[in-house]
Amino acid sequence: MNTFDFQNMTDDFPRPVSGQEQQNLIDMLQGKSTDYTAFHQKMEMTSRFVDIHYGSTEAPGGDGIPLHSHNFYEIIYCCNDCDLEYLVGSKHYHLQKGDIVIIAPGISHRPLFPENMAEPYTRYLLWISQEFMDFVTRLFTVPMPEISLLRTARTRWEFLKDVFARGLQESEDRNSQWYAALMGNSMYLLALLHRALQDESTSYLKAEKPDLLNRVLSYIESHLGDKISLKDTAQRFFVSQSTISQIFRKKMGISFYRCVTQRRLLAAKELIMQGMPLEAVNERVGFADYSTFYRAFRQEFGISPQQFRKLQVPPKDDSAS
Repeated sequence: MNTFDFQNMTDDFPRPVSGQEQQNLIDMLQGKSTDYTAFHQKMEMTSRFVDIHYGSTEAPGGDGIPLHSHNFYEIIYCCNDCDLEYLVGSKHYHLQKGDIVIIAPGISHRPLFPENMAEPYTRYLLWISQEFMDFVTRLFTVPMPEISLLRTARTRWEFLKDVFARGLQESEDRNSQWYAALMGNSMYLLALLHRALQDESTSYLKAEKPDLLNRVLSYIESHLGDKISLKDTAQRFFVSQSTISQIFRKKMGISFYRCVTQRRLLAAKELIMQGMPLEAVNERVGFADYSTFYRAFRQEFGISPQQFRKLQVPPKDDSAS
């Protein structure tokens, strides 16, 4: 029988990044004319292991939520029925109250807001670093999947909402040892989600029937390094250019070319984290030259590719100091 050494856990996981260290990072970014808020929302966690938030977004516009990916796991709990579709990769799903979406690092996603949404899209957002996930899943017999969408309403797993809420309360109250409690609650939630994934009675969300948007997105994702034009894409799918333009504007609120650029930049982020030389990244993801890539990256994320690379250096273990 395997045993678990809790003393080793404290060695593996030093304290979270201190407020002063975090402020130093913010000061560095702002000193370089960086929009830190945009950077944080699209790219980074505040703490090293676990963050939890509560979000409420109204349509139209959706507060400008773009197609994005993270270098951490995002687990979303949908708190209400808002007639929302959620795009994960090139597939979309219809979300209902009680649905849970688990998204691994590097997978693009975003909500798709209807024109007439009856109520705001409210959700819990649990962010878990790859480091913490790797640590926790050592205890699991089966690894967590990259993408899972669970339906908990009117099932034995409805109580999972309370576990999300408990973690958020710890984060907001910040009482003594709140971060240890948040980490413990997150481990508990991951164990329950893993159990739900193994439960034969669990209901999974099925992707909606692929429409033109899904097919075009799949084409974009598989041809990022190639020249992608609206004209060629329209011909490939036997529709007019205006048809594709209209569907991107209506469902994603952006142009076809803007979506192509966003998807290329997300792929570039992943390649940078994998250690690919910066001068090779832009060619791999379809930018004509490095200067064009540099400007697009900075405009999208508020930080240069070089700065992003530096921020991927793992923090030093100073638990013994």
